[in-house]
Amino acid sequence: MIISRSVFERLVVQALDDLPEEFLAALDNVDVVIEREPTREQRLAAGVGGGTLFGLYEGVPQTEREGYGFVLPDKITIFKGPIMRYARTHAEIREIVRDTVIHELAHHFGISDERLRELGRY
Repeated sequence: MIISRSVFERLVVQALDDLPEEFLAALDNVDVVIEREPTREQRLAAGVGGGTLFGLYEGVPQTEREGYGFVLPDKITIFKGPIMRYARTHAEIREIVRDTVIHELAHHFGISDERLRELGRY
């Protein structure tokens, strides 16, 4: 399945807009961007090597921000290519985008992959 970048972008925006207001209000110094593919460095940082990477959080989680100030925004990257190769339908694309946005935002709030596994989010 192929969709345009603008349609994909709207799905990411919709995933953010659908978040409860208390989560939106709590976001602090974070940008969400879309890239076609993860770089080699991003794959290594995520620990996936040659595996699939739908999204990546890069930054300082809110739970670790002591003396935090005058820093570049955290960055959440959503990777269109891997999502498009994995999904079979528009509904699957929407679901993966939504889940990926939520997953990466969880890292921004200081929730680890281990804790996400405990919560059944993997």
